[in-house]
Amino acid sequence: MNDEITIDELKNLSSETYQLIDIRDENSFSYGHIDNCVNIPLNRLYEETSSIAQDKKIIVCCKSGIVSREAADMLCERGFDAYNLAGGYCEWLRSRLNRINITQNVEESIRKKFRKSIWSKFIKAITTYKLIKPDDKIAVCISGGKDSMLMAKLFQELNRHSKFPFELVFLVMDPGYSKDNRSIIEKNAQALSIPITIFESDIFESVYNVEKSPCYLCARMRRGYLYSKAKELGCNKIAVGHHFDDVIETILMGMLYGGQVQTMMPKLHSTNFEGMELIRPLYLIREEEIKHWRDYNDLHFIQCACKFTDTCTTCTPTNTGSKRQEIKRLIAQLKKTNPQVEKNIFRSVENVNLNTVVAYKSDGITHNFLDEYDCSSKKEKMEYNN
Repeated sequence: MNDEITIDELKNLSSETYQLIDIRDENSFSYGHIDNCVNIPLNRLYEETSSIAQDKKIIVCCKSGIVSREAADMLCERGFDAYNLAGGYCEWLRSRLNRINITQNVEESIRKKFRKSIWSKFIKAITTYKLIKPDDKIAVCISGGKDSMLMAKLFQELNRHSKFPFELVFLVMDPGYSKDNRSIIEKNAQALSIPITIFESDIFESVYNVEKSPCYLCARMRRGYLYSKAKELGCNKIAVGHHFDDVIETILMGMLYGGQVQTMMPKLHSTNFEGMELIRPLYLIREEEIKHWRDYNDLHFIQCACKFTDTCTTCTPTNTGSKRQEIKRLIAQLKKTNPQVEKNIFRSVENVNLNTVVAYKSDGITHNFLDEYDCSSKKEKMEYNN
């Protein structure tokens, strides 16, 4: 007796590992069929075994998965590694229509309900910081969480209506995800009609025994792998899903824990990959709006795809050892008495007055206010600076 393969299992199989055979008649097949399948009607299946791949899984499909079960049994008896597609073409069609409805609803919500809070701020970041230029090829880096999935949908919407051409690659790096986490990423991408490109690395294994700041090291390594793969695919930019809250939290973390004033920039030239640039198109979008978008569309994403999350003290949101979580709580507390605190933190790095800064660094060189303090006139200061 043959085994059955479900529609979800079929989606996760590499197309190179199986041959899908539709045994319905030619008219039914021409009216509609599953992508990348071949039509061998049942009345010819027993005679045309030469057309069946010998070195692959053979998945047999009919209208509802009943007739194909017997056909798969016959192929097993003849030595093929054959499986029945549970539910057949009708189940595949239902699945596909469900995905289309999800995609349409999500895209409509971006255009209408979240037009002001998400879409307009996405466009504002693109234009304000000049994140995209004509003929760019952008690797949209997807981790599987709410931020990167939203970013992918925003880019798709922009690409449909852009006044100039640019290309997109939706890039997923698997650094050693558990089977379940990878499956969730793939299924969400399919449900949202995001055509992801997946490549693998062994980063999780590399940082497994690192005791000090493993998440920081993991993030740095992932960035390098993403740059490398994106460049290999002909991209000149990678887009990551950091949002407004990430920016202001980074500012405070630098001040309180790093003793420095710095921010997460909206775009950066790569120092290790010539010609590559990193952009952050969610730069002006609030995290609470991203959560609202997710919940409004009843979407479910992974919080952290790291297979070591259960024992990772810096990833666990409830762990008091997480510096970013401490900062989140601090900002929330400050907001109770000052509703503008988040905007003020963000604006603070846009309104730096160098005349009131004791020292600052530029291109690795430290400049101290004493360097020009005794210059007797504005002209002397200008000559000194030149």
